[in-house]
Amino acid sequence: MYTSKKMFQIHGMDAEKRGVLSWRLSRHQMIGFFEKLLPTMISIEACGASHH
Repeated sequence: MYTSKKMFQIHGMDAEKRGVLSWRLSRHQMIGFFEKLLPTMISIEACGASHH
């Protein structure tokens, strides 16, 4: 996760790989989202410049 971002796009899929959510969250909203999230598998997309 690139911590300099101000907005984060969250996509969720069920076990059959159907989309179940698609939200755009601010940093504050994202923290609240993950605080309430039940244990789950999370994948993070990283671009080639993510190490800068």
